[in-house]
Amino acid sequence: MKVIVIGGGQVGSYVASILLKHDCEVKIIENRKEILKKLKNEFAPEMLIEGDGTDPVMLEEAGIANTECVVAVTGADEVNLVASTITKYEYGIERVIARVNHPKNEWLFTLEMGVDVKVNQAELLARLVVDEIDLKNILTLMKINRGDYSIVQMNVSGGSKADGAIIKDLDIPEKFVFISIIRNHEVLIPKGDTKLQSGDNILALTDSNGQKVVNELLG
Repeated sequence: MKVIVIGGGQVGSYVASILLKHDCEVKIIENRKEILKKLKNEFAPEMLIEGDGTDPVMLEEAGIANTECVVAVTGADEVNLVASTITKYEYGIERVIARVNHPKNEWLFTLEMGVDVKVNQAELLARLVVDEIDLKNILTLMKINRGDYSIVQMNVSGGSKADGAIIKDLDIPEKFVFISIIRNHEVLIPKGDTKLQSGDNILALTDSNGQKVVNELLG
């Protein structure tokens, strides 16, 4: 996969390093000379583009025409939003991911503005706190930019209502979809007649209400 990362700070450089480990072709666009100097010690010169990530010239130099995904993670929400809109609607990028620095700006990061997935760091931190206190078994993995849906990870606790129960016999909310179950390092595809066991690690797609209801069954 070919990916352009807009913003080479701590977040951008970390994302780029992970993508490289997964055999992605990565270009980083950064306009701060002091940051570029650091990046040159971490990445190959051909990966780095000096310039503004909202500038079509810079995007084309980075190979936007053949890029499948753009990740806009600068420290400025306005830059991330403009970059998302340009890359989605001017170049037809299939997957656009944007960082939200200030929670008050989150409402701007919509599909209409070209953002497929928004990452609100403040919300993620808050959810870690809330999940630890109120939803002990749930870890939100990704907030999906299509309403109040998230991909969540949860564990079946021993002695819970779900321990030893058949999935179809549980009162599962309509807006809760099982994706997979990891049991003893094996991945299982959940079906209606699948029996849950203590220690099962469940991956699911749901809304916030579904999280709370199922957590009561699993916790």
